[in-house]
Amino acid sequence: MTRVLSGAVLVALAVAIVWFAPPWLFFAFGFILAVLAVNEVVTLAQASGLAVSKSAAGFAGALVVGTSGVPEMFQIVLMTAMVAVAASNLGAWRGGPGALASVAATLFPALYVGLPIAALVGIRTLSGPRGLFLLMLTVMVSDTSQYYTGRAFGRRPLAPIVSPKKTVEGAIGGAVIGSVLFAVVGIWWLPQLATPFRAMLGLTIVVLGIVGDLFESMLKRSAGVKDSSSLIPGHGGVLDRIDALLFAAPVYYIVLRYV
Repeated sequence: MTRVLSGAVLVALAVAIVWFAPPWLFFAFGFILAVLAVNEVVTLAQASGLAVSKSAAGFAGALVVGTSGVPEMFQIVLMTAMVAVAASNLGAWRGGPGALASVAATLFPALYVGLPIAALVGIRTLSGPRGLFLLMLTVMVSDTSQYYTGRAFGRRPLAPIVSPKKTVEGAIGGAVIGSVLFAVVGIWWLPQLATPFRAMLGLTIVVLGIVGDLFESMLKRSAGVKDSSSLIPGHGGVLDRIDALLFAAPVYYIVLRYV
C-alpha cells in the first residue's frame, strides 16, 4: 500500500510540474532533483570505496543544470566544473594510487545527472509540456510493459549479472509498446516529426531507457545496495525513478533542437 500511495503522489506531482508549473518553478524543481540525484550518486561512489567530494560533485552538477537555459555556455561550464573538481581533489589527496578514480568519480555526477536534467529543462523549453510529457509517458509505459510481458512470457535473462529479473522477452514487449505509443501519441503531441521517424525515435528512447535502468542497477550492485536511497517510500531514491530518463533525455533533446 505504501508503494502504491507514494507512486500515485509521484505521478500527480510529475503531471502538475510538467503541465502547469511556470518556467522558473520547473527549473527550480529540476535543480532540486539534480541536487538529490547527485548526492545519491556520490553516496554510491563512496560505498564503492571511492574518495569523492560531495561539495565538488554538487558544485559541478549545479553548474551544468544552472545554465540549462543557455546551451551556448556548455563548454565554459564544463571546463569550469573540470577545474573546480581537479582543484578540490588536488587539495584533498594524501598520496596513494586512487587520484584518477576520485577525480573521475567526482566529475561523473555532472555528466550522468546534470546534463540529462538540463536536457529535460531544454525539452520543455523547445516543445512545451506535451513534448516533455510524451518522453516521460513513453518511458513509464515501456517500463510497465517490460514488467508485465516479462512476467507473462519471460524466459531468457537480459542481463543476469546486473539485473537477474529482467528478461529479453520483457525488453522486447516494452520496446514494441513504448515505441508504438510514442509514434501514435506523437501525432498530436509531436506532429512536426514524420511518423516513420517518430517510430524510430520512440524505439531509440525505449532502448536507451532500458540501458539507463541497467546502468543504474550496475552502479547499485557494485556498491552493494538495493536502492540509491530510501527517500521515496517503497520506490527507493531519485535515481531509481529517473534512471531511464537520464539516458533517453539527451538524445531526445538533440533531435528536438537540431532535426
